Amino acid sequence: MRTKHVASLTLVVIAASTMGAVPAPEDRAGTISGTVTFTGTPPKMRPIDMAKEPSCAAQHATPVMTENVVTGPGNSVQNVVVYISAGAPPAPAPAEVAHYDQKGCEYIPHILALQAGQPLEIGNSDKTSHNIHPLATVNSEWNKSTPPGSPPIKATWDKPEFIAVKCNVHPWMHGYFAVLPTAHYAVTGNDGTFSLKGLPPGKYTVTAWHEKFGTQSQEITVAGGDVPKVDFVFKALPY
Repeated sequence: MRTKHVASLTLVVIAASTMGAVPAPEDRAGTISGTVTFTGTPPKMRPIDMAKEPSCAAQHATPVMTENVVTGPGNSVQNVVVYISAGAPPAPAPAEVAHYDQKGCEYIPHILALQAGQPLEIGNSDKTSHNIHPLATVNSEWNKSTPPGSPPIKATWDKPEFIAVKCNVHPWMHGYFAVLPTAHYAVTGNDGTFSLKGLPPGKYTVTAWHEKFGTQSQEITVAGGDVPKVDFVFKALPY
C-alpha cells in the first residue's frame, strides 16, 4: 500500500561468520547473521478497509494494517530481504516449489524470496476472484485471474528482479517477489534478524533491501576465525 509518509530508515545489520573451507564441511561453513533495525520515527501503518469484500473482511478479527513498513521490538524492521549479492559460489535453482497465496485479500507472505529459475505456484484460498498482476520489468509482465477453487498458477522468473505485485480487483493488495541470483538469502521477521548459512571463506557483498527504504550494501570477508560486523545505518525522517 502507498503511504503519505516518506522516510529513510536506519538499517542496522550486524554480521558474524565462522571459518570455512572449499569444499567446506558442514561444521566449518561460515554463517553471516545479524539484525535489521531503524532509528528515528518510521511511517505509521494504516488500517485497510475491506468493506467492499465482506468474505475477506470476515476473516480478520481486527482490521488488517498496511505492510510496506512493519517494525517490531527494539526498533527491528520486518520484511527486509538480506542476501549475498556478490561473491557467493553459483548454485542451480532448487527444484523445490515456492508458494504464494491470496488469503483474506492479502498476499501471504507479503515478501516472497526465491531463486531465479525456481518453480513458483500462486494459489487462491479465498471465496472471491483475484487478478494477480506482477509488475515485472526485467522478466515478462503478466496479469492472470484466479477464481475461487482454481488450480494454482505456475510460473518461473528466469532473471533476478524485485517484482512488485498487485491485485487488479482489490486495490489494497500489494506484495513483492524477490527473485534472487543466489541461494543465500533471508527475509527478516518481527525481530528483524536474519541468517545466511553455508558460506565458504571469501569476500562477499551483503545487501539489505526494503520495499520502502531502498538498498544498502557492505562487503564482508569470511576467513580465519574472524567474526566480522557491519552496520547499515539510515535515519528515519518522516514528513
